[in-house]
Amino acid sequence: MTRPTTTPFRVGIAGLGTVGCGTVSVLQQQATAIAKRAGRPVEVVAVSARTRDRERPVALDGYRWVDSAVALATDPAIDVFVEAIGGSDGDAHAAVAAALAAGKPVVTANKALLAEHGTKLATAAEAAGVALRFEAAVAGGIPVIKALREGLAGNQVTRVSGILNGTCNYILTEMRATKAPFATVLADAQKLGYAEADPAFDVDGVDAAHKLSILAAVAFGVQVDFAGVSIEGIRHISPVDIDFADELGYRIKLLGMARLGPLGLEQRVAPCMVPVTAPISQVDGVFNAVAIEGDAVGSLFLRGRGAGAGPTASAVVADIIDLARGVVDRPFGVAVADLVAAPRAAQERQRGSFYIRLMVRDQPGVIADVAAALRDEQVSLQSMLQRARHPDDAVPVVLTTHETEAAALGRALSLIAASDHVVEPPRVLRILADA
Repeated sequence: MTRPTTTPFRVGIAGLGTVGCGTVSVLQQQATAIAKRAGRPVEVVAVSARTRDRERPVALDGYRWVDSAVALATDPAIDVFVEAIGGSDGDAHAAVAAALAAGKPVVTANKALLAEHGTKLATAAEAAGVALRFEAAVAGGIPVIKALREGLAGNQVTRVSGILNGTCNYILTEMRATKAPFATVLADAQKLGYAEADPAFDVDGVDAAHKLSILAAVAFGVQVDFAGVSIEGIRHISPVDIDFADELGYRIKLLGMARLGPLGLEQRVAPCMVPVTAPISQVDGVFNAVAIEGDAVGSLFLRGRGAGAGPTASAVVADIIDLARGVVDRPFGVAVADLVAAPRAAQERQRGSFYIRLMVRDQPGVIADVAAALRDEQVSLQSMLQRARHPDDAVPVVLTTHETEAAALGRALSLIAASDHVVEPPRVLRILADA
């Protein structure tokens, strides 16, 4: 137990955007409570950002300004370096690496940095005997990293999955509520500030994949392998798919899913059909959720705000308080030497049930040809739905399968897509029976 002291724990923050200013705000507003929990005062003493004169939502009077993030990271007058710059390389990477080399503990909310360089940075932190903390990098204010690294330390985690991107969850929620197409809802999300001007990282699944690779490393004790994540975004989801999902008893959610199984490490970000009875199907809007399976604890479900100044700053400050108490732990829960270089599970060998939507010409024999292609690859159908003819004579046909191998389904769909009767590429979503 750390004895209380009046010696302040001195914080340096690089990056004064949403996360950086949110962290300053929480440290200012909750100073008395934080001091009690940390056993000492916690004070911001220096800050750094690209632009000094920009108007910001917090008072920065009294804080020493340092023009270079790297200079701040190695400043002897700070006890912890908080990186809130963002990006996998550039100033963020250089400053974090410099801080660790100088023996400074680091707190970061930067999922891209950790996804690309997490194992190397953990090695540097371990060599220096200092902490690298990143609770805020995954799921905002949900304390999922601490839960995996500490609360579930006695478990063998078998699976971790969740809604890891609030922008995509908001878009899919609004598409269901308004029946509007993806492009319309995305434009509205941008006006409301829920989506960036360039939304690619969010809607194409990259942001969720960054977070999933970090979760997998902590959950399974493996090296961070962002390159091994299979990534699919939500641009191709249409109101037709959402209507069929409702009819079949599902919700469409962009999920990150990871499992260390017999085939190796499975990591996948993709829109999925989730049963309406599953807790995660009820998580709407900008909220995130994470489901964890452990051999001793069973199932856990964590839900909360996954982004924004308050939730993210809450996680950053929690890490700072731990460091002020003198906590130094391993970034991914085990020594770097014990992080497994897990083989990647081949996506085509994975099995599951699938939703398939075809747009076909309304002509005799088309459905028979589709069924034959699936039969020849031993893909067993569970159900088929057909809607009324569209003005262009294209008919939406939805098929759901029993469990099958992804490679077999892929071969069948390649043959089906080549048919003159199929007017657009087949749309395929995995169906989760146990989300």
